Amino acid sequence: MPFRFPLAAVLLVREHAEKREERALKAVQIELARVVREVDELDAATVLAHDAREEELQQPTPSFRLHDYQRQIEEAAEMKKTLLQQLHALRQDLARQMRAYQAAHRDREALTDMLQTQREAYEQRQERERQKQIDDIFMARHHRR
Repeated sequence: MPFRFPLAAVLLVREHAEKREERALKAVQIELARVVREVDELDAATVLAHDAREEELQQPTPSFRLHDYQRQIEEAAEMKKTLLQQLHALRQDLARQMRAYQAAHRDREALTDMLQTQREAYEQRQERERQKQIDDIFMARHHRR
């Protein structure tokens, strides 16, 4: 009789749940990396705008250029504020998703361990039965002589 795990369907569902949670976790990590990269790019653009404005201040410059640099700096600051809020929310999502993934992984691992334990017990029983058959054959041959 072949090995049959009674909770195979449950294990399959748990494996799918773990994979789904892992994909969701990776999606949050990717989004988090994207926002961090945008914040870094925004910081670099702000530094460039500051440097350009300072350079323009060293010489006679029309005020509309200075206002343009100031507007760029202010827009970058607003965008950064929005991105930092988004980053905070993503970090919370990441923590929540990590907990969900860990729970799904733990649930799947418990069933996998149970499967392994039951399979090992089954294989031991099968081996004992085979050995008993071999012993019975040997005893029958020995007894006939």
